[in-house]
Amino acid sequence: MTLPKKIFGTDGVRGPANIEPVTPETALKLGRAAAQVFRSLETVARGRERHKIVIGKDTRLSGYMLENALASGILSMGVDVLFIGPLPTPGVAYVTRSLRADAGIVITASHNPYDDNGIKFFRSDGYKLDDLIESKIEHLVFHGDIESPKATGAQIGKAIRIDDALGRYIEYAKSSFPKTTTLEGMKIVVDCAHGAAYKATPCVLRELGAEVIAFGNQPNGTNINGECGSMYPEKMCRAVRDHGAHLGIAHDGDADRVLLCDEKGVLIDGDDILMIAATDMLEQGQLARKTVVATVMSNAGLDHSIRSLGGEVVRTSVGDKHVIDEMLRHGYNLGGEQSGHMIFRDYGTTGDGLVCALQILRIMKERNATLSKLAHCWTRFPQIVVNVKVREKKPFEELDGLPSLVQQAELAVQKDGGRLLLRYSGTEPKARLLIEGRDLESLKIWSSLIADQIKHHIGA
Repeated sequence: MTLPKKIFGTDGVRGPANIEPVTPETALKLGRAAAQVFRSLETVARGRERHKIVIGKDTRLSGYMLENALASGILSMGVDVLFIGPLPTPGVAYVTRSLRADAGIVITASHNPYDDNGIKFFRSDGYKLDDLIESKIEHLVFHGDIESPKATGAQIGKAIRIDDALGRYIEYAKSSFPKTTTLEGMKIVVDCAHGAAYKATPCVLRELGAEVIAFGNQPNGTNINGECGSMYPEKMCRAVRDHGAHLGIAHDGDADRVLLCDEKGVLIDGDDILMIAATDMLEQGQLARKTVVATVMSNAGLDHSIRSLGGEVVRTSVGDKHVIDEMLRHGYNLGGEQSGHMIFRDYGTTGDGLVCALQILRIMKERNATLSKLAHCWTRFPQIVVNVKVREKKPFEELDGLPSLVQQAELAVQKDGGRLLLRYSGTEPKARLLIEGRDLESLKIWSSLIADQIKHHIGA
């Protein structure tokens, strides 16, 4: 199969496992290219010994295959590999910093089904790569000379397994929670999605004193995200009601996102979490520049409510990488997505589902308030989000009749202060439609008409 000339998407390299570009052959080249690029960024290794790269993964079956291929490429360039095993994506970012590694790699397809996989990179400071470094790696994979400078003899890299990586991440996550506060007396449901947080999140909550009811914590390589986790939050909500829990926590496969559920079994999404955290941080004078970073998918009610408290909302394109870039550019410390990627920059460098859950638990404890009460701090505008599976990502303007239909819908909802957003997913073969306004019935009609038109032309 011909390898596409661009393999980095909105969040690393991703696709069906063992189909280009997510194959051992390409992973080997990516390992070699990454080793060469990261070694060139710092002539002296951060640990003052040999350059080293951390490799972590989630729990999907193909992780073993890709892990060994990546490692072989890195080792062949004279760079050491530090294996840390299954760990949440934010854990890989943290351990990369903790071990003074030159870079970190996590093998994961996040919320996608088990037969997909992906490769994400972190810089030495734990932040995702900027476009320039990604392009350098990509150029080497396709056009650069990554064959001739291979190491030989004693210069070949060493592979080392780090046994305490999980413990390091657990202690790091706990450090984001006040040392004088416990979770004693709280009953918490946790759905780990049979993913990378299957040990970390239940362990942290129990060590802080909570009674934990965990499920989705028995990964077998093929059940990750399988009708569980943040992609299927209704299971968490039902468990909260059945067990009379104080709240529920649901992760995706690599635990860089989280959705919550209040004590009544009502889903709390990323917009709710942003509003709860922003309200608390504004009152405490801790919200940098009094600004929250959200994406174009967040509900318009968020802007209205935060402005009423004296704050502002800045919006970016979809993807936590865009949110983080905006936060770094202007020094903001709170941002996130409706889907549950939440970034608390005072505590970490990327979306962290566990740290986010701990921040909401902290606010609940400090205010002696239920989650439902905290979430009742804003009014959400009616919003419909539709995902349409497509067989190709043909430009929308080339789909006969769709542009005029979208224009009509935009004019209709804008009269009520609403908006419409139509785009292709950067990680899946889907068209995503968001339509927002005051009249829910009107939104239903327009969303149905637009979705049907897309299905007619390019539906899978």
